[in-house]
Amino acid sequence: MTISAPSTPSEDAYADLPRTETRFVQLDGPFITLSGKKIPQVTLAYEMYGELNEARDNVILVFHALTGSQHAYGFTESVPGVGDKWTEEMQVGWWEGFIGPGLALDTNRYAVMCVNYLGGCYGSTGPSSTDPATGRPYGSAFPNLTITDIVDSQVQLLDKLGIERIHACTGGSVGGLMALVMGTRYPDRVKVVIPIAAGLGVTTLQVIHNFEQMFAIIADPNFRGGDFYDGPPPDLGLALARMIGHKTFVSLAAFRERIRKEIIHRDYLAGFRVQHPMESYMLHQGQKFVERFDANTYLRVVRVWQKFDLLREVGGQNIAEVLGRCRNQQWMVFSIDSDVCFYPDEQEHMVRQLNAAEVPVLWHTVHSDKGHDAFLLEPEKFRPGLQAVLH
Repeated sequence: MTISAPSTPSEDAYADLPRTETRFVQLDGPFITLSGKKIPQVTLAYEMYGELNEARDNVILVFHALTGSQHAYGFTESVPGVGDKWTEEMQVGWWEGFIGPGLALDTNRYAVMCVNYLGGCYGSTGPSSTDPATGRPYGSAFPNLTITDIVDSQVQLLDKLGIERIHACTGGSVGGLMALVMGTRYPDRVKVVIPIAAGLGVTTLQVIHNFEQMFAIIADPNFRGGDFYDGPPPDLGLALARMIGHKTFVSLAAFRERIRKEIIHRDYLAGFRVQHPMESYMLHQGQKFVERFDANTYLRVVRVWQKFDLLREVGGQNIAEVLGRCRNQQWMVFSIDSDVCFYPDEQEHMVRQLNAAEVPVLWHTVHSDKGHDAFLLEPEKFRPGLQAVLH
């Protein structure tokens, strides 16, 4: 599949952005997943903005969303070992406007940290990493994970850095699920918990959309059960998966605003020729994605969302008991009124459960026509609430 993408601004366009870099830490010993699977060596890629204080307790841990990276702020030109997956789109931090001096996540006060997930493809150990036992990419041999596995690996990273307690954790979408697990599994290690556009569980609609995406990848003949690294990648399936997911991330109003007013004729895609501006837009989203992401990583991260179960992963008799561990924390829950991925009803349910468990909680609804992606696009609408709860 070949699509001519619009030109991306040159590095000169980002001259005002601070230069940032990815760091790497190898965890001690093999990593044991919640299901008992063993990963012999795990390296995590992370970035940190701002300085640790003397007590090393001013960290804000940011969990990136489904297909994000450790690069949340500034300009990181390249990441060792990532190769051409680190496209120009990746070089600018995905949470610009949220992080920085004087902003909501104020780097004059906090050390803001973001880690590429275990199972990722931007420097952390994942399916495309080399299996030390074979010298080839893990591929299908890389185990399925849970939200808890990803959070546990990041807690081990904090341990390696000598950070026993963090000021806050936050994340949007699947990153919000990570914040939930961090807050409930490690209640004594985090002071403020801020899930954005997330929920306490997986909805029926999310299960359907996630299944469609996973099936699209697995059904691509090039997928070969996940062992495709010595041949053509499953680009068609991955692009289709991205298009399926993308329609839940953006509101219809935002779709209408984004599409071009004319049809852009593109190459044939499985015998289909684009005949509508929306088709052109969606196809472009799919192509951009396959250039920067790994199909096996996408399967693993969608699957951790698909099987998310807070009680099973964190351990507890019921949701009231699990949330009750958080009574010494402060929570801030964000909703987006136009969100059709994690509907506002899910945050309302979360807040009711937190109130019932006597957890201090604030709830803020962002009014936006951008849909789920508002938490990436409109920092000014989140800034007052974030500053209030963090400071």
